[in-house]
Amino acid sequence: MSESAAQQERPDAKRPELRAEVIDVLDVPIALTNYRQTLDWIDDAIASDHRGYICVAPVHLVMLAQEDSELAAAVRGADFVVPDGQPLVWSVTALGGKGASRVYGPDLMLEACRRAAETGTKIYLFGGRDSAALDLLSATLRKRLPGLQIVGAEAVPFRRATEAEEATSIEKINASGAEIVWVGTGQPRQELWMARMRPHLDAQILVGVGAAFDFHSGLVPQAPTLLQEAGLEWAFRLVQEPRRLWRRYLVYNPRFISQFLRQLRARR
Repeated sequence: MSESAAQQERPDAKRPELRAEVIDVLDVPIALTNYRQTLDWIDDAIASDHRGYICVAPVHLVMLAQEDSELAAAVRGADFVVPDGQPLVWSVTALGGKGASRVYGPDLMLEACRRAAETGTKIYLFGGRDSAALDLLSATLRKRLPGLQIVGAEAVPFRRATEAEEATSIEKINASGAEIVWVGTGQPRQELWMARMRPHLDAQILVGVGAAFDFHSGLVPQAPTLLQEAGLEWAFRLVQEPRRLWRRYLVYNPRFISQFLRQLRARR
């Protein structure tokens, strides 16, 4: 992106500390954190005017990062990466991590928006299926969380944006005064977008939450809690959207198991 299309990166304030251990799973640094620590870090980042981004990682993202060096750099460039899926919690525990907890993207988004409604923090919604879906999400969040300040919402096409389109998005987000940008364009697009746009946006925090937009708008059902806790959310989602998700789960899940077992054996 040309410098004329966006702002120069501003000097950053002191980076707030996340008091959590980090363990590499297939070279992806997974934070042993929880909802409260993550939410507190977001609040601290806004208060200190720190500019950063958070990746919410399931197994799928870890495996995509093995194949794409640009994506791997984007994920490692995040302030921290939280374990979205239960299998990653089990993985870091097997590697010696203590007190690992799942930080599920949709729940993180909802709890952060709940805090934002209480504190007056301004949020921006970027992504979603289309404008109608984004309008539904905005209406649902406002109804559920009175006082939530959604200062902008932008649906984007299912392709990489042109330089002109990205410049327009930067202008809209910066003009809105947003402090948190929730990015729901799916993986790996949202991670690449956050890494690319981070120097140009005034919002303190960007968080990629993928399908959370569809879940919270009611367009796609979430897996029951028992299936999530058993690490079987993937099976529920595969039944819901087999054409779109078969490769993600039937190809990448076995690869992850194989590669992680090699990492575990090498460590021992």
